[in-house]
Amino acid sequence: MISITSAELNYLIFRYLNESALLSRGNWKCLNRRAWFTHSAFTLGYEAGINRSTIDGNLVPPGALVTFIQKGIQYLELEANLNNPFDDMSDANDIIDIGKEINGRLEENGIDGGPEPMDICTSVASLPCEIPNNDVTVLQGHTSEVFACAWNPAVSLLASGSGDSTARIWTIDGPSNSNVQNELSSVVLRHFRGRTNEKSKDVTTLDWNVEGTLLATGSYDGQARIWNRDGDLVSTLNRHKGPIFSLKWNKKGDFLLSGSVDKTAIVWDVKTMECKQQFEFHSAPALDVDWRNNVSFATCSTDSMIYVCKVGENRPIKTFAGHQGEVNAIKWDPTGSLLASCSDDSTAKIWTMKHDTCMLDLKEHTKEIYTVRWSPTGPGTNNPNRQLLLASASFDSTIKLWDVDGGRVLHSLDGHSSFQSRDPVYSVAFSPNGEYLASGSLDKCVHIWSVKEAKIVKTFCGNGGIFEVCWNEKGDKIAACFANNVVCVLDFRM
Repeated sequence: MISITSAELNYLIFRYLNESALLSRGNWKCLNRRAWFTHSAFTLGYEAGINRSTIDGNLVPPGALVTFIQKGIQYLELEANLNNPFDDMSDANDIIDIGKEINGRLEENGIDGGPEPMDICTSVASLPCEIPNNDVTVLQGHTSEVFACAWNPAVSLLASGSGDSTARIWTIDGPSNSNVQNELSSVVLRHFRGRTNEKSKDVTTLDWNVEGTLLATGSYDGQARIWNRDGDLVSTLNRHKGPIFSLKWNKKGDFLLSGSVDKTAIVWDVKTMECKQQFEFHSAPALDVDWRNNVSFATCSTDSMIYVCKVGENRPIKTFAGHQGEVNAIKWDPTGSLLASCSDDSTAKIWTMKHDTCMLDLKEHTKEIYTVRWSPTGPGTNNPNRQLLLASASFDSTIKLWDVDGGRVLHSLDGHSSFQSRDPVYSVAFSPNGEYLASGSLDKCVHIWSVKEAKIVKTFCGNGGIFEVCWNEKGDKIAACFANNVVCVLDFRM
């Protein structure tokens, strides 16, 4: 019989708390949850003397506590079934086969016998579609997880934001060549003076204006900052009383919009660098904001509500209610006619200003949906003859491509799931021509899908979970932010 000591159990719980803190860190709406996990891990480690433990942490696979509990439950079910009479011997043989399989999985996970190292992304690592190393540039310099990245729309610059209290602007010239660029290759935008502290650490969001002349960043200290592309601080915008979770320029470039945990959204006048108007409609933290046009925008919140607001108006011009959980992201389609939203209630919804209830209720996901993106296709885009699609990325490890006209799933993309794990997909992005979709997950893999064929055409696996992916304007490079403190730039060609 397998036994476990109290010291081993304490270590498994300690590891679980630290791993949970890491996962919550990438999910920027869970900052308070991250703090709880981190504090609990510290307290347990101190009280249980984890630092004096003789357990070799390198031999304990990720998720060991959850795996151990799951296998214990399976054994209990097996034992219960063995104590019941069988209708025929085939049932008994099935149970025996299950027992053998469970025992084999236990040995693979190091519970009985030596642990085996985990292969990352084994389902795609040996395929010919793997992006070769000489088409990858690794940008090193950040000292904590990289949460956000954005390509400059005018020149070959890439901005990244991290938990190390900095953003960086990288110059990306020419094709990749197995190059590892260190911090000397970037301009560092420091979001602190003197020593850092936990409150001001994370740079949670960033966005370039349409001309590519200014970069806006939002951080956990509640301040929005505007920088020029040389890395000089132009202005610091102080009004929010909590972390900024989302920040967007309008197309005209005269207004900057921010949404915060303080339950408000603010429109900033870039000419005066002052607050133009603060919108205080939500009853809980605002998680995302998105411009409909140059003067109106939508906001969403953990209060399950969506408001459409307009500069100069003191009340929302539209209120959308219908989600049964936190609304994680919103996005207007290219024409500003349709608003997509996604929620912890496992649904995505599509709204129109002509109706008070959702036009489409999309229910194919089985877990929380983290983000949605529209394809750059259909009327009003550079690809008017191609169908408008919506992509949704979920904690169920799948991406759904939706036919908006028909209100149905066109494809379910399952490349981030395996027998061993089903990791959350945090980010998706369409290529500028709409023919390809990039996706990034905690499984450490970036997949590039053919939208038409719904299959992986290129893939790259790194050494950390992926929080964001984005294409450059030409559609020949993809940037990906990793939990192991790096940004990878992938050359794309078919």
